[in-house]
Amino acid sequence: MNETVVTEQHTTQGSAKIVYILYLAGIVFGMTGIIGVVMAYINRSDAPEWLRSHYQFQIRTFWIGALYMFIGVILSLIIIGYFVFLFWVVWLIIRCVKGMKSLEQKEAHPNPTGWMF
Repeated sequence: MNETVVTEQHTTQGSAKIVYILYLAGIVFGMTGIIGVVMAYINRSDAPEWLRSHYQFQIRTFWIGALYMFIGVILSLIIIGYFVFLFWVVWLIIRCVKGMKSLEQKEAHPNPTGWMF
């Protein structure tokens, strides 16, 4: 019985780590971020409370990143958008690394509703 609980929590934690990795791969491949957000939505309800904060953080990361990308596309007509894209890349990397660090320590994400890092 105890092994089943430990294995289930490890699998769920592994899913959250995969979402972070998919987001990072999305910088190069693009569409993997969509797969990641779908996984976060699917796994959110079954997760323990500390892990649910990571899924909330991942979902917000996707939607806030989509907003930054939209603004970057619009502003790329006047060159400022390329700086927005660069900011988005740095922002995404920092958010994913900080999220994976908290995940590895098996801690809830400290600020899952924040907009920045």
